[in-house]
Amino acid sequence: MDTSIQIQEHVKLAPFTTLRIGGPARYFVRAETERDVIEAFQFASANNLKTFVLGGGSNILVADAGFDGLVVQMAIRGISDIPPDFTSRVIVIKASAGDNWDAFVQHCVEHDLAGIECLSGIPGFVGGTPVQNVGAYGQEVSNPIGLVQCFDRLSGEIVNLANQDCGFAYRTSIFNSTARDRYVVLAVFFYLQPGGEPKIVYKDLVETFRGMRPTLKEVREAVLSIRMAKSMVIDASDPNSRSAGSFFKNPIISNEKYIQILESFGGHVPKFAADGDNVKIPAAWLIENSGFHKGYRLGNAGISTKHTLAIVNCGGATAKEVIDLKGSIQNAVESKFGILLQSEPIFVGF
Repeated sequence: MDTSIQIQEHVKLAPFTTLRIGGPARYFVRAETERDVIEAFQFASANNLKTFVLGGGSNILVADAGFDGLVVQMAIRGISDIPPDFTSRVIVIKASAGDNWDAFVQHCVEHDLAGIECLSGIPGFVGGTPVQNVGAYGQEVSNPIGLVQCFDRLSGEIVNLANQDCGFAYRTSIFNSTARDRYVVLAVFFYLQPGGEPKIVYKDLVETFRGMRPTLKEVREAVLSIRMAKSMVIDASDPNSRSAGSFFKNPIISNEKYIQILESFGGHVPKFAADGDNVKIPAAWLIENSGFHKGYRLGNAGISTKHTLAIVNCGGATAKEVIDLKGSIQNAVESKFGILLQSEPIFVGF
């Protein structure tokens, strides 16, 4: 078929990921416009190819054999203000899928717009944030999202999905569950509070700012400091940041299950409220109490020396080594606590 997009072949994917792991893509296209995205999927359909949409590569593990299909790299960029509705008390900002997420957070903080300040330092692109319903330090990206603009692969049209249509829950949305292969995020519309108060609910932030009224900028700087101390900010000089961030979700269990664990463990078991019938247990605590420690290694894959939730590439690691370490951790936690930890990263080409 005739197309204006440049289709590349056998492109190495490891350099596009924060883990720096993975084989090549059979076909690869860099999509800089909405039209590029549409043509890329037309090419895939015409050639009966599997597809994968690549963002910042911060939450994926690519198989050693690579991906035998078409990888569409999202490179649509541009942040724009939507003219205000005088009846509204929010400012609407449109961010494109290919925009750097932390740069966007910084932009909003510098313009005194509250709602995503605690999500500072998270690597990746804007387009990936609604997919995983990214959250940290008491905020979830779903809260300020008003609309998500998508390419609907089923209809071939560009559509706007309202917040309530996105099925947001803890680290979940329709984009990674019920409609996993249907929508491609093109842009996200954020409804932010001008002059709003920063959200201070995370323990370290509460202690840092006790008795104070910090600015959005001060909260952003504190969050970045916390994340850097855990090597959760991408830094080429820090081998611990060669990861996909938190590899496991914090499990949500029933109050009854929690009491059973508390009684059998015979000590303090940390928890956070989830809803009336359930609580959330830190996955890091479960891992540490199942025989794993910071700096643990299995071949060239290991656990960060600063953050138990992060699996890192210690140098020359393969995807298989990461999968083996993941399985060892899951098996140990399930054996001791009866909880199967769920992975956060997307597995590509497996």
